[in-house]
Amino acid sequence: MTRHLIDVADFTSAEVTAMLDLAEVPAEDLPRPLAGKGAALIFEKPSARTRHSMEMAVVQLGGHPVFTRGEEVGFDVREPVEDVARIMEGFHSLIAARVYDHSTVTRLADVSTVPVVNMLSDYSHPLQAFADALTMRQQLGVLAGKTVAYVGDYNNVARSLAEISARLGMHIRLACPVGFEADDAELERILLLGAASVVQGNRPIEMVVGADAVHTDTWVSMGEEEEEDKEAKRQKFEGFTVDDDMMDAAGDGAIFMHCLPAYRGFEVTASVIDGPRSVVFQQGHNRMHAARGALAFLMGADVPGEQQ
Repeated sequence: MTRHLIDVADFTSAEVTAMLDLAEVPAEDLPRPLAGKGAALIFEKPSARTRHSMEMAVVQLGGHPVFTRGEEVGFDVREPVEDVARIMEGFHSLIAARVYDHSTVTRLADVSTVPVVNMLSDYSHPLQAFADALTMRQQLGVLAGKTVAYVGDYNNVARSLAEISARLGMHIRLACPVGFEADDAELERILLLGAASVVQGNRPIEMVVGADAVHTDTWVSMGEEEEEDKEAKRQKFEGFTVDDDMMDAAGDGAIFMHCLPAYRGFEVTASVIDGPRSVVFQQGHNRMHAARGALAFLMGADVPGEQQ
């Protein structure tokens, strides 16, 4: 059966761990499951980290990445999403898409006979979550029982972070402004994925107390870069800037994480993101390693040294 990476929740705890284990294997020690094969990388939404990390991950697995802009395929404009999947699977052994609407990537997966990877949608960002978990594991060791705090909008990044943290048995703390929270059903869903606990509140300084890792994300999404949009978000998110006081509340050993790009002075102060507790560039570099591990898993690679 073809496996797709649409959401982290589609995988068991053991499978998530296997992908992270593969991500930590040096590229030269991995098999080349994509040798002589193509990977279609379709970008409705542009990205620096996602494009570079995915292209290099494909190359490191022996494959040939083919970057394609959204307008070149024209989902449901030039042709139906399903037709794109069916034609691309004749050229490539893997299809990955960074899309606006989550239904686009699920429709690709519904008909594709080759693995489909969600490089980002409005609902989730699973590859980012794998990089987040890989970074936390490298910094904190075994993650089961550790506490991760997320400060900001419960968006696609937060949802995937919560899913992977739950699968790894972490305590999850969500500090979200009024109107930007996860609903009760979502909190219950995350808990059932294996979280040690899930707590949500509107007072960030309380939610981060004792956290091993503090995450945030931009308040200004793509298309909201105008000054009036930024100011509107600043007002709604007042008090949610991750600053030194908030990191001090988390504790001396807490690390700061951000998926980037960041707006210093909005969701995080410069003193935090550029300070000694920040691991954002390690986190960014791990996008490539995490993608390589996830793709290797989908293509059937085993973790070297494990019993076959």
